[in-house]
Amino acid sequence: MEVLIIGAGLAGVTSAWYLNQAGHSVTVVDRRPGPGMETSFANGGQISVSHPEPWANPTAPATILRWLGRKDAPLLFRLRADPAQWRWAAAFLRECLPGRTAYNTRAIANLALYSRSELKSLRESLGLEYDASEAGILHLFQNRREFSGIPARQQELESLGIHTRLLSADEAVDLEPALKKVRPQLAGALHGLDDESGDAHLFCQALAAKAAAAGVRFSFDSRLYEFDIVKGRIRGARVLDGDLRAGVFKADAVVVAAGSYSPGLLKRFGVKLPIYPVKGYSVTVPIIDESLAPRHSLTDESRRIVCSRLGDRLRVAGTAELNGFDLSPNPARSAAIVRWLESHLPGAADLSQAEHWCGLRPATPSNLPQIGRTLIDNLYVNTGHGTLGWTLACGSAKAITDILEDRRPEPDFPFRRG
Repeated sequence: MEVLIIGAGLAGVTSAWYLNQAGHSVTVVDRRPGPGMETSFANGGQISVSHPEPWANPTAPATILRWLGRKDAPLLFRLRADPAQWRWAAAFLRECLPGRTAYNTRAIANLALYSRSELKSLRESLGLEYDASEAGILHLFQNRREFSGIPARQQELESLGIHTRLLSADEAVDLEPALKKVRPQLAGALHGLDDESGDAHLFCQALAAKAAAAGVRFSFDSRLYEFDIVKGRIRGARVLDGDLRAGVFKADAVVVAAGSYSPGLLKRFGVKLPIYPVKGYSVTVPIIDESLAPRHSLTDESRRIVCSRLGDRLRVAGTAELNGFDLSPNPARSAAIVRWLESHLPGAADLSQAEHWCGLRPATPSNLPQIGRTLIDNLYVNTGHGTLGWTLACGSAKAITDILEDRRPEPDFPFRRG
């Protein structure tokens, strides 16, 4: 079968690999000059199995209200005359109901565990190098009242098959000496034992190279401008390359993995996806003192900031900004990340060499990605992973391959049926 994939980020490249290995002829089209150049380019680096609870949960409304008016708030909602933004926000509030949160948490956990297993198999079988670490993630808590509820959270994670261990502040510092400077502020930590970290962009590049060697065709600097439709089925797509030369790619099936831009591509078919772009920020800095740099990936639960060790670099990322497709950088957001790095890991990295980045994460109100079929019987989607794109990438790609071949995917997850 000829399969055309729109998008060469984590979702697109992993889908291309699994579909190729299943015996399909695969072509990937992307408007950027290489793989993993948008949302996957400089994310937080975490494969965070131990954090399946979605942003939409019973505590979220009060937390968001508390953050209103703060330019450096972890979540910044910029009101726009945009009906899509308001629909998304209303749906987000519905997903905060306890029953919805429990359902979404279980679904994410199921897919996350499956995806981590697939990632590990892929890494080992292909020898992929992307600054990977299996040291796990340390979730840091500064609020003692919040930390007092972590044993219950740990019990819930265990019921989902996710392994963690609870650490006192002293135990956390013993495990991760880089936390010594913030020991007085620490109430304790939760160590996610099933978690990993790594550079998603390097992974995309490495896997794309393996896929190309296996026969996957990549068309970069190519913009999709029209689908060819015959009797209600997509038969191909027309694209313009960087030199404005037109080309046609024939297809028996199409997988849209275009992140935040997926809803716009599918609107013409009457396919509606509950996806809205949420801008995230990151700062990448070179390590200058190994003794002060963390070996574990860190998550500051109070500030919603993550820090991952990527070889000789630190990647610090966080914050969420709902402001449509506006990609202009917000200095206050980046400054908040730099201040976190200065206060938590002083002297570890050269801040004068900081590389700042922001990108759009395709978020759904429930945090559940859109994976599966659409109203068009040969049109599929693998998108909407939000902050969990790295965590769920391999499992989502394996699942879309199963769906395309009319098999039921292994994980218990609400895949799209049409």
